[in-house]
Amino acid sequence: MPFDVRRFDIYRKVPKDLTQPTYTGAFISILCCVFILFLFLSELTGFIATDIVNELYVDDPDKDSGGKIDVSLNISLPNLHCDLVGLDIQDEMGRHEVGHIDNSMKIPLNQGYGCRFEGEFTINKVPGNFHVSTHSATAQPQNPDMTHTIHKLSFGEKLQVQKVQGAFNALGGADRLSSNPLASHDYILKIVPTVYEDLSGRQRFSYQYTVANKEYVAYSHTGRIIPAIWFRYDLSPITVKYTERRQPFYRFITTICAIVGGTFTVAGIIDSCIFTASEAWKKIQIGKMS
Repeated sequence: MPFDVRRFDIYRKVPKDLTQPTYTGAFISILCCVFILFLFLSELTGFIATDIVNELYVDDPDKDSGGKIDVSLNISLPNLHCDLVGLDIQDEMGRHEVGHIDNSMKIPLNQGYGCRFEGEFTINKVPGNFHVSTHSATAQPQNPDMTHTIHKLSFGEKLQVQKVQGAFNALGGADRLSSNPLASHDYILKIVPTVYEDLSGRQRFSYQYTVANKEYVAYSHTGRIIPAIWFRYDLSPITVKYTERRQPFYRFITTICAIVGGTFTVAGIIDSCIFTASEAWKKIQIGKMS
């Protein structure tokens, strides 16, 4: 007797002449197809989209930077002449630079009475400060006006990722135009290293920061101290990492199979219950008529 492979068929077929189509079954079948299509499109959208997963750890992520952090500063002083504006940098490694001019630009404002300072420089990964003041001017003004607006202060690479909402430019838009012209301003920054890794594995290194500020008029035994705009910073040992991830393909296939199989199974149970109830009701009606 020849071996029949059809014995292994677990999906046995019922002849069509032994099945009975119903309006209820057709209606349920159409609803199932619409429901499956809706769930399939929802899962497909989720599979195509990427999720951002974040984690915290203790480390210096950008070890190839040579212990440096890039800084970008853009600040306007509408009542201080450009000849008086200067940037000073100092830190705990002994760096003390007065009147930093590399990669910086001064743009006159208010017909030359004010100044907009734009600069890019590096700082060491140790506590320190940089400040905008008149310290580098050849002659100190009698009443320097330190009212200002900060357009931008950012550290590291620029991140423009829609799903990442971080404090990468926390001082952007800070307006101190109504403050005391003779007051100094202290911005105390806590810088947090941030890593963003995309789907290809490429990493970008940036820094978020929190800020607290105070305004004061400083005096010493010789009189009033020349005001300045101070940015005092310290680095957090905690690194924030954002990683792009996409749902694995096998999980997508598994979900689709579960949607299709589960929907047809539940619909079959509902259709069977309705059909059985309908047949029972018909028998009851025939019994009453007889």
